[in-house]
Amino acid sequence: MRRTVLIDAPSNLGLRPPAPGTVPGCYKLAGALREQGLLRRLGALEGGVVVPPRYDLGAWKEGDGDFNAAALAAYTSRLATRIEGHVGSGDFPVVLGGDCSILLGAVLALRRLGRYGVAYLDGHGDFRHPGNVAVSGPVGAAAGEGVAQITGRGQADLTDLDGLRPYVRDEDVCVLGIRDADEDQEELTGLGISHAPVGEIRRRGPEAVAREVLTHFQRSPLDGFWIHLDADVLDPSVMPAVDSPDPGGLLTGELRALLGPLAASPRCAGINVTIYDPDRDPEGTGAVLLADLLESVFAQP
Repeated sequence: MRRTVLIDAPSNLGLRPPAPGTVPGCYKLAGALREQGLLRRLGALEGGVVVPPRYDLGAWKEGDGDFNAAALAAYTSRLATRIEGHVGSGDFPVVLGGDCSILLGAVLALRRLGRYGVAYLDGHGDFRHPGNVAVSGPVGAAAGEGVAQITGRGQADLTDLDGLRPYVRDEDVCVLGIRDADEDQEELTGLGISHAPVGEIRRRGPEAVAREVLTHFQRSPLDGFWIHLDADVLDPSVMPAVDSPDPGGLLTGELRALLGPLAASPRCAGINVTIYDPDRDPEGTGAVLLADLLESVFAQP
């Protein structure tokens, strides 16, 4: 049986400030879930904290590429080394963010080890890159560029660390839970990047979609796959404490049913959890929901 290892990656380097002079509060995600007893509830080993650099936009302005890029690149390499050591030893990392840019650390680690896929559970396509700014807006916040960056699109100091671009091939990504009207779908379709919006998941059933994702991954000679879980894949009626609480998301039971088969696969190498912002949740109900969800799906028997 693999050992589950809990790792904190409390970086907010990839998000825009929620207001001038403030910093995104998602760096508190890890602490909020640990306060729910997640380490004990998962039966996990302590994996420690990878401490991020200071959030500082400095003199950055629109048109300068991604802000915090140098700090994010350094953090990605350090986080990758931590994750690589655990996956290489046969452990199952549960990585608590932070924002979506922590996925760069996970996929760089896996790219060092072989060829891996990514099940990208997110309310948004996160495919903003320099080639589609007319549709998706200007680059800047790495957290909104996740699928683009892991597939090699974007500035080289983030997408080509260790000379390993792309960290994940287009055909090895499955984007799940985006909103039905997500603007990235047309481009994803044209590139052959698999994606299933909420409406399709509901029509076909989350378990069936998860099984198809596993079949999709089996068609490629993968060494395994990673799960990226952004809390904004959930509908704001159950998870409003995110930076972009767009309506039309999955409900908690639907997400659990989607995650279950993926988590049960022996080819699943780990998961990262992102974007929940305790500053937007004074009662802590979002932390309770996420901790319960993770326990129900990933706890050691």
